[in-house]
Amino acid sequence: MKKLVRITTVPISLEKLLENQLNFMSKYYHVTAMSAEKERLKMFGENQDIKTFHLELTRKITPLQDLKAVYKLYKFLKEIKPHIVHTHTPKAGIVGMLAAYIARVPHRLHTVAGLPLMEATGIKRKVLNAVEKLTYVCATKVYPNSKGLKDFILTENLSKPSKLKIIGNGSSNGIDTTYFDPNRYTETFKNELKLKLGISKTDKVFIFVGRLVSDKGINELISAFNKLQQNHQNIKLLLVGSLESDLDPLHKQTLNTIKSNQHIISLGFQKDVRPWFAISDMLTFPSYREGFPNVVLQASAMGLPCIVSNINGCNEIITDNLNGLIIPKKDPDALEDAMKVLVENPILYIKLKENTRKFIQEKYERKVFWKALLYEYKSLDKQ
Repeated sequence: MKKLVRITTVPISLEKLLENQLNFMSKYYHVTAMSAEKERLKMFGENQDIKTFHLELTRKITPLQDLKAVYKLYKFLKEIKPHIVHTHTPKAGIVGMLAAYIARVPHRLHTVAGLPLMEATGIKRKVLNAVEKLTYVCATKVYPNSKGLKDFILTENLSKPSKLKIIGNGSSNGIDTTYFDPNRYTETFKNELKLKLGISKTDKVFIFVGRLVSDKGINELISAFNKLQQNHQNIKLLLVGSLESDLDPLHKQTLNTIKSNQHIISLGFQKDVRPWFAISDMLTFPSYREGFPNVVLQASAMGLPCIVSNINGCNEIITDNLNGLIIPKKDPDALEDAMKVLVENPILYIKLKENTRKFIQEKYERKVFWKALLYEYKSLDKQ
């Protein structure tokens, strides 16, 4: 079998973004996973039954450390001579593609699942633009995981059109709808979990899943929920995700509201998000930028109508007034209005809910995506 190297900046991307994909590919290639956080990476390799190689990667701009990682990776690639190097996330992309280019790896693939430069300005934007361009120059193929991302890359002239391709219908991994299935949870289980959290049977439950940072629209979400609550006391908001205060912190007022408002329940990072989807009525996802958000796929598969920002990825999974509602980004008033509509209009809510799961099953089933990616790899074998 030929050798395949997959690289992400941190192991959680291997665990969540590419869940079980590398184990599937190991039936067809000798797979090595690379990432930071040595012990967690080692555990991932043992769990997936694949080899691992530790790289010191950071999510910040750290040129000296990044050059050391490039050199270490170059030496490793020269030694093992892989057929394919496939990277995900911006830092892993530049380090992995540069090292693979210097090592003359024949097939250098990079998946774009979101671009931080979309929200950057000034010198930072110029630096990120240059890094992204260099990544694509070094790659032989670039896979935007949504049509919106592909269009953005072309508009910004970051890559030649001939290098770009979307795998399947988009996404980086598809979704396992047998795993994300609301029928796995009984009414008894849901009622007991609600009781533990102080959620009554008449409460309408909104949920957000993701990192609690400004770029995810959390400031707008908390503001909108607070206003809506003034006239609707029977609502709750679940926040499922870790607070990241170093890279993109929330406003102080937002943090205070999360702590003081008893209708907001912050659950922190949860390894399994399905129980929380199961006790919720709708997803609120007012993010500023995404590639192809797994959270929206997951919530939809669990039968939740989704309120999402009008950004790439989100507006490809959600069709306004069909399986969710689409709002302008960074607009707390529009978000409040959409939340209000779903609380006050049960006929529309039921209509949206009926369309959520079947749409995901038809377009984004995980094994279909895996086979599409494997077909892409095998087409490279002939070159």
